[in-house]
Amino acid sequence: MGQQVLRTKQVVAEYAVSRTFIWRGEKAGTFPKRVKLGARAVGWLRSDLEAWLQGLKEPPPAGDPEARRAG
Repeated sequence: MGQQVLRTKQVVAEYAVSRTFIWRGEKAGTFPKRVKLGARAVGWLRSDLEAWLQGLKEPPPAGDPEARRAG
């Protein structure tokens, strides 16, 4: 079975992000890159989105001074 590809509307609904958030994140390199599905269609691999989400949930390293300030 191939990897599941989500279209823009699905990503927005399932990950509670806006289209603007997606485009800005792609440009900044903080959101997974899209895959081209056809001449006018793009999507994102669910595995890439899940890895991105896990990265957001990981706690900062113990020696990170930002972690102490936020806590």
